[in-house]
Amino acid sequence: MTPDSVVMNDPWWIVLIKVVGVVILLLTWTIFNVWFERRLVAKMQHRLGPIMNPIKLGGLGQALGDGMKLLFKEDFAPGMVDKVLFTIAPLIAGACAFTAWSVIPLGGEVNMFGVTTRLQVADMDVSALLILAVASVAIYGFVLAGWSSQSPYSLLGALRSSAQMISYEISMGLSYVAVFLMAGSMSTSRIVEAQGQPLSLFGLSGLGLQSWYWTMIIPSFVIYVISMVGETNRAPFDLPECESELVSGHLTEYTGFRYAIFFLAEYINMATVSAVATTLFLGGYKAIWPLGFLIPDTGYWGFLWFAIKVQLFISLFVWLRGTLPRLRYDQFMTLGWKWLIPISLAWVMAVSLLRGLTNHGLLQGPVLFIVLGVAAMAVLGVAFLGGEKAEPEPEWIEGPFDAFAGGYPVPPRPGQTLPEFADVVPGSSADDDQAAPAASDDRKDG
Repeated sequence: MTPDSVVMNDPWWIVLIKVVGVVILLLTWTIFNVWFERRLVAKMQHRLGPIMNPIKLGGLGQALGDGMKLLFKEDFAPGMVDKVLFTIAPLIAGACAFTAWSVIPLGGEVNMFGVTTRLQVADMDVSALLILAVASVAIYGFVLAGWSSQSPYSLLGALRSSAQMISYEISMGLSYVAVFLMAGSMSTSRIVEAQGQPLSLFGLSGLGLQSWYWTMIIPSFVIYVISMVGETNRAPFDLPECESELVSGHLTEYTGFRYAIFFLAEYINMATVSAVATTLFLGGYKAIWPLGFLIPDTGYWGFLWFAIKVQLFISLFVWLRGTLPRLRYDQFMTLGWKWLIPISLAWVMAVSLLRGLTNHGLLQGPVLFIVLGVAAMAVLGVAFLGGEKAEPEPEWIEGPFDAFAGGYPVPPRPGQTLPEFADVVPGSSADDDQAAPAASDDRKDG
């Protein structure tokens, strides 16, 4: 079986083994990631609870115990909810979380019970688009959770979550396009194999480096990393579950096993976007240079390299949660719509131009210098001519100050006084500062 053959003709029992293996892998990996996040954040913030957990295995049993508690806890639902949609919502989110892993290559060709197959459940010509489609369907789970709860807080949290995920899915999808242009395919297995080609730097090859796309199209990689944090509702973009404003977002009315499914889907989604980043930009299951000489990436060893890369991305999620404060909603949406999406569009156009010139053999000689000059002029133009215009200061309105003139209370500006304090003689801080030393001198003289 060659990498060019996308269609996988595995026996049904091999497919069944792969499906069961992926489900077991995600469940156990989630338990490990919960423990891993608690321990790593505790080390960063010097929190003694998760570090000094008395349960054996360094507290690993605590995550398993929490899962069992949610499994057997009373599955309570308020009386005003729509029970059908209230139950379907977590099932949609959970099913989409597992489905995305069906087209992610965990390794190369392996021998499984005498059958030569790839360590991947299924593959197709548009596997990467399937991942985007599944992520889009998962939004319905969050929307239905807030709608069926019949609670204003849950509905607001669901609307925030859907708007956030839709906004950052656009920039995430645009970062995919640059990968498609470089690999010439939308198949995840072909994208990984394309990154296994030797990297040529300024005509020099044979250095042992591979053509991983994070080095070749680094703007797309940076945009994807930012978008995947916003897509998964993780800190500092965890606005749908902002406890100080919306209690717990769309999860406010959930408890027991239904809450556990949402919790499981969140951690699986965190691993999913990390696996997609590994597949599209970090060579998938290919070995990390120069450690490939010690541990090969052939057979089942490729899954070891894949798991290491995914876990590094999960560590990035934990690091962001332990260090960065939560952004405001307007800052978050401004970042997505005014920065990431326009930059992604401009970058996709640039990559398309470069790939077209390269395929026709025109990216050399004078054309190369013209392209570099235009790119340099564009960067300088954005650096010196970009930015928003400063808004003029509003004119001062003479007369009595009315805090409710605009329909909502506003504080007075410097020099203005509230009507209830109009007859109060204001004190001068400068006079008080001068009077204090004089009083102390009088006490000394006395």
